Order: sequence, then structure tokens, then C-alpha cells
Amino acid sequence: MSLRGKKIVLAVTGSIAAYKAAFLTRLLVKQGAEVQVLMTADAEKFISPLTLATLSKKKVISALTDAEQWSDHVSLGLWADLMLVAPATANTLAKFAVGICDNIVTAVYLSAKCPVFFAPAMDLDMWKHPSTQHNIKRLVSFGNRMIPVGHGELASGLVGDGRMAEPEDIVRLLDNHFAEGNQFKGKTALVTAGPTYEPIDPVRFIGNYSSGKMGIALATGLANRGAKVNLVIGPSRISIPDHPNIKVFKVTTAQQMYDKAVQLYPECDVAIMAAAVADYRPKQEAAEKIKKSASDMTLELEKTPDIAAGLGKMKQSHQLNIGFALETNDEEANAKAKLVKKNFDFIVLNSLQDPGAGFNHDTNKITILKKDNTQKNFELKSKTEVAADIIDEIAGMLFPGNGNHN
Repeated sequence: MSLRGKKIVLAVTGSIAAYKAAFLTRLLVKQGAEVQVLMTADAEKFISPLTLATLSKKKVISALTDAEQWSDHVSLGLWADLMLVAPATANTLAKFAVGICDNIVTAVYLSAKCPVFFAPAMDLDMWKHPSTQHNIKRLVSFGNRMIPVGHGELASGLVGDGRMAEPEDIVRLLDNHFAEGNQFKGKTALVTAGPTYEPIDPVRFIGNYSSGKMGIALATGLANRGAKVNLVIGPSRISIPDHPNIKVFKVTTAQQMYDKAVQLYPECDVAIMAAAVADYRPKQEAAEKIKKSASDMTLELEKTPDIAAGLGKMKQSHQLNIGFALETNDEEANAKAKLVKKNFDFIVLNSLQDPGAGFNHDTNKITILKKDNTQKNFELKSKTEVAADIIDEIAGMLFPGNGNHN
């Protein structure tokens, strides 16, 4: 039982499905978890705090202040091994998505350093509304985990999607999550991410549109499964989770990324090269800003160091190297050539021809190609889900015989 001894914050919001929180609390406690229940004011209209306090054996917290005493949401966010929002209403999900903090649940969510799972519960039309779906995609892109809704009769009498998942299914999912938490324990991963900027002069550079989202999702996913992760990232505006298993090395140029990757590589078990590294850089960097004078200008370029090829030559038998191929034409042929040339164990292909894939999207659509000519095609998913698929593939290669990781 992976839940034994785990500290779980259970946040209950104002839905008719709040009655399920009683069963959920009882099951979590029975599995050995320590449960601290939070409730919004609307949740108290559906289920008594006394019921949940009795089942959890802890006083329910339902306000930021209580009898002139401050409820320390920051400490709760640090205390928990996991935060579970069940039921999660459309209203609460919208607040999470944009950072509104007006009750104890939203305050703890914004302070949480642990994984956050949410189990939506709402009527069919609310569930299908583009605003709700947008908010859910945004939350998943932050690294939160959505527990899929059920299909059936809803409070309105309609039949469709929107039911909160059953407590037994939620507990099983959380149990699996904690079981996976040590999957990569003792392993070290190197992940490169983001673009590189190659300076032309002090104010201009050659770069690309990479945001670093995919690499950060991979680093976070590996860290959540117990790996020690060295993340070497180029210029990016995407926030990197403050995770105890992630060590961040910020670089700017391809040469800097190459030097740091080569330095860290000998100690790693897995290297994932998700960065969009510039292939060329100006041969000469101007010391001062270049002024507009002639009608045209010639810029002489030279190749940057090839990080993937360099690490491929250093690769030992116990190490796995994973590469990415972002293509616009002849996608499969180009990816297979790169797979062999760079000594990858497998390569992740995505095409700019696929809507929602590539730079700056929260989603991606990939194909995994291996040396034995096998391939796996995946549907368009959030980059967090794509990262999980890639990590599952790595787990299957690192730990053969330990179950189906794919």
C-alpha cells in the first residue's frame, strides 16, 4: 500500500458530488494516509464538516482565518505529499487557472509544492464548455493531473460526461502515483531544453521559437518518479518547478549548452536532448551594436557544436540517449537518419505539419522511432502527457521485465 504514511490535503468544493468526499476520506485513511480536509463555504452546504472531521480525525479547515487565528496555507502546501481536489467545480478550476486566491482551497493550491490532482464534477454542458476545457488544459500544462470524469446520469437529469470519478478509482490512481514515485530512484537524468541564442552583436541574436515547455515537462516527470535531474536550459520564459530532484543550469549559447552537457553526461543514466539548438552561429560577434548603413549586409555563419553527436560518441552501454526531431518535410526518413547518426536509443518525431504540435504550444503530437524499425504513434496530447509517454518508454528499456511501462 503506497499510501501508507502519505500526507494528503483533500480539498472539497461546492458540488453535489461532495457527498463522495466522505467515502474518499474513509478509503484514504483506511489505506494509512494522513488526511487534512479543506472545504469551501459552498461545499459546507452539501456535506457537514463534522462528517469529514470525524472520518479524517482532523479538524476541517474552511477559512483563511478562524476565531482570529490564521490558517497557515503556506505550511499546508509544504506539509502535503499530494493535494487532491475532489470534487473540483468549474468555478474552482477557473480560479486555479488564473491564480485567483479568495478562499482556503485556492490559497493552499497556490502554495502547494506537491503534485496536485483534481477530479472535476459538473453538469454536461458546463463540462463541455470551451472555457472549462481551456482551463483544464491550462492546469494540466502547469503539471497538475486531471482525474478523468465518469459518464452517467447527472444531477440535472442529463446523461453524459461530468460525473466525479468514483472514490475507489481515485484511491487506486493515487496509490499507483506513489508506487511510481520511486520508479527512477537512484537514476540520474540529463535533460536539455529550450532554444539557444547565438549573438550577432550585443543586442541581436540568431534563435528560434522554442519555449522549453517539452523539456521542462520531461524534467518534472522524471523528478516526480524519483530521478535526480540535471536540466540544462537555454533562454526561456517558462517557469521551472521548484522540485528537490531538479538542478537547473541556465545557458545561452550552443557552446555553453554543449560544455555543460558534456560535463554532466558521464554521471547520467539517461540523456534526453529536447533543446532546439541553433545549428549555426555568426563567425564573428560584433563588439558594438551594428548600425544600419548599407542597403544590405552579409552575415558569415559557422556550425555550432553538435551536442547529440558529441554525447553519442561518449555513450556507454548502461546509458540511454533520447533525441527529438522536429521536421517540416520527409519527417520519418529524416528522423530515422538522425536516429542512427546521433546514436540515439530512440527518437521522438514531431512535425510542424500537425496542428497543435511544435514550438510554443501546450500540446504535442509525437511518434517514437526505435533502432529496430518499430514505431509508436500517439495522439495530440498535453506536453505533460507526452512527457509521461516518453518516460514510460524509457522505463520499459531501463527496467525490462518489471511490467508494461508503455
